[in-house]
Amino acid sequence: MTDFRLIELRQLDLTVLLVFLGLVRTRKATQVAAELGLTQSAVSHALGRLRAVFGDPLFLRRPHGMEPTAVALSLEPQVRLAVDALREALGGPRPFDPESATGEVRIAAWDSLQSLLAPGLIARISTAAPGLRLSFRMLERAAVPEALADGRVDLALGHFPRLPGDTLAELLYEDGYAVAGRPEVIGRGLTLAAYLALPHVLVSPGGDFTGIVDTTLAGQGLARRVVAVLPQFFPALATLVRTGAVATLPARLASAFAPALGLAVCAPPLDLRPVTVSALRHARNARDPRALWLLDELRAVAGQAAPPG
Repeated sequence: MTDFRLIELRQLDLTVLLVFLGLVRTRKATQVAAELGLTQSAVSHALGRLRAVFGDPLFLRRPHGMEPTAVALSLEPQVRLAVDALREALGGPRPFDPESATGEVRIAAWDSLQSLLAPGLIARISTAAPGLRLSFRMLERAAVPEALADGRVDLALGHFPRLPGDTLAELLYEDGYAVAGRPEVIGRGLTLAAYLALPHVLVSPGGDFTGIVDTTLAGQGLARRVVAVLPQFFPALATLVRTGAVATLPARLASAFAPALGLAVCAPPLDLRPVTVSALRHARNARDPRALWLLDELRAVAGQAAPPG
């Protein structure tokens, strides 16, 4: 009776199974019809299908109602499990339980965001979900959508102006810019003329000598002197310590780490559009409970990592 053929399975739709469970519970066809919003003839038809599939009367008519046979009573636990599983599936995924969660979460982010967000996220995950492991890696911006699509990473953090339709973005925060350099270079701030006269270090993972500052200056018919391009932010900060150069960096990063290196920070002497920092995931994980929980944790960490003032 357990090795059903496909044709037999097709006869066991949800309504038929609900009728079966209702008759086991109430023993009354009229009550089952009322509970399910069916006619009595529909209940009788469902019962006929059940009897044909299982090769047993299942319910015998008695003066007090429908008495389940031994076969019906033996089937009831299995049918209830099947209906409960379907109810759970249709009701959406199970809530995520961080305490019992295991596995690896792979996150793509540049070194600036790793430095700002990874320490707080690791601390929170270690406490709330000790069975989860975090793996951070760096990817070129253009490679992120494919890495999310093929499952090489679960989340990606950064600024992504253009995304394919199968990628979902959740805003974490908006950031501005700050100029960092040695105190004797920065002084009490920089005029535009003083800023342009200084040597500049640019951070560009692709090695480009043009960034948002250069594009903004070009719109005003101006240019700065970029003396070096580095692929990561902390080598750039280390370079500022040893030279008289300056770097225009994300404001949160500059506020968090430049003072610890003995560097001064000031506002840039030109208007630069703010940059949005988002967390990306693939559309297949739109309702994934673990992904949603991780996004909540990231938002909390991003709020804590806000610059002073």
